[in-house]
Amino acid sequence: MTDLSAAQPLTNFAALFPGQGSQKIGMLAQLAADHPLVEQTFAQASDVLGYDSWALVQNGEQQQINLTERTQPLLLTASLAIWRLWLQRGGPMPTAVAGHSLGEWSALVAAGVVDFADAVNIVRQRGASMQRAVPVGEGAMAAIIGLEDDKIIAACADAQQSEVVAAVNFNAPGQVVIAGSAAAVERAIAACKEAGAKRALPLPVSAPFHTALMRPAAQELAELVEQTHFKAPKITVIHNVNADSQSDPATIKQLMLEQIYQPVQWVGCVQALAARGITEAIECGPGAVLSGMVKRIDRTIHCATTDQPESFAEALHNLAQSES
Repeated sequence: MTDLSAAQPLTNFAALFPGQGSQKIGMLAQLAADHPLVEQTFAQASDVLGYDSWALVQNGEQQQINLTERTQPLLLTASLAIWRLWLQRGGPMPTAVAGHSLGEWSALVAAGVVDFADAVNIVRQRGASMQRAVPVGEGAMAAIIGLEDDKIIAACADAQQSEVVAAVNFNAPGQVVIAGSAAAVERAIAACKEAGAKRALPLPVSAPFHTALMRPAAQELAELVEQTHFKAPKITVIHNVNADSQSDPATIKQLMLEQIYQPVQWVGCVQALAARGITEAIECGPGAVLSGMVKRIDRTIHCATTDQPESFAEALHNLAQSES
């Protein structure tokens, strides 16, 4: 693999890694047809997982890859297959990386903090632990569209009634995800609508991620994370919990455990990248979820998708032009 410490980063460029929800059957099929590295990366993940991960994402059923325990390693692998291909094809090195929720683990691998195989193992366990923390059906998540953050936070506080519900993903202005106990989320949806939300959309997820209900999952994962070797990042990583960077491996481990039950400050992460002079980014994974969020947060940053041969080639060409 490319020696990250030897490469000269492009100072206005960042790589972003998506989280759960971007997975789909058939993802990266066209890229893989042109570039063997994609399937090779999935083969490496398969050695860790004990099943044929490429066959599953190409020929399985959507409900199979939507199981959190499978979604997390499969999506991490897809994102890092694109990252490896970017480096193999001579793409410029970013000066910063960030990932949304699960995607933060992809960002850590890209930055040289944790080895790929170790990350696959961790996120498989992370997914399993998060699912075990709250039985299916007892938790829920919903996207609140068109309402100010402070009104959403207040609606959640009013809706708790001794249960858990909170704003957990600050994805873009006017786009916040809430999560918690199913009944409390229903009450919060009604309160948000009453406060003027344009829409409140229940999300098809199997657990209330990034809430206090996920603390048992963090506790369960702590031993594996502690046993895993983390290195100081060779590329700046902007973390979800505090929208800031960190260089100490022990502190990064703690942030990655807190991230399981703390809100994702994605708006803050993008703003932190802009403050560092980032004007170009690639979404290193399937889909265009992050590209859409970035556009809503800060239009000074142009974020390109990379999961199709045409979009990958275009992003590579444009970034190479700006590098020269």
